[in-house]
Amino acid sequence: MRTIRENTRNETEHERLDRQLMELLQGFRVAVTGVQVLFAFLLTVPFAPGFDRVDDGGRILFYVALFGAALASMFFIAPVIQHRILFRLNQKPLLIRRANRYGIGGALALAVAISASTTLIIKTLVSDGAAAVTATVVVLLCAWIWFVQPLLSRRAATGSFRPGAADRQREVANDG
Repeated sequence: MRTIRENTRNETEHERLDRQLMELLQGFRVAVTGVQVLFAFLLTVPFAPGFDRVDDGGRILFYVALFGAALASMFFIAPVIQHRILFRLNQKPLLIRRANRYGIGGALALAVAISASTTLIIKTLVSDGAAAVTATVVVLLCAWIWFVQPLLSRRAATGSFRPGAADRQREVANDG
């Protein structure tokens, strides 16, 4: 188990919370741009020539991709809106916890949207078999690089996947 490190940044609690919130929001700016591009593309798909030839399976994939992109947008935008509403109420620790959870939820929704939209395109252009392989590869890659790899690193660093009370204390001391 890791020991609690000293505050090597020499910052106050208030400065640390400000920095953590800004780092989260900056990460969301990057993610939300990608989500918005995907969402905008998906909003045009039903009006494109040839969409009427998409079979029922393709329409289900489209619905899943569109819903996933909408959900990811909501998750990634929520912390910004909540920050505006809770401004100057000394709620930064709460905002940071929520933003972290929304970021994970947004990443899950984005993984679903990317997987479904990529699968729909491959299914439409090539074949159902190629679409199944594509979906598997995209889901596995998203799972590995976004979730499994960081969870393994978390386990190695803290000895646990679950953020319990001891982990929260370490997060405060080590910057989460």
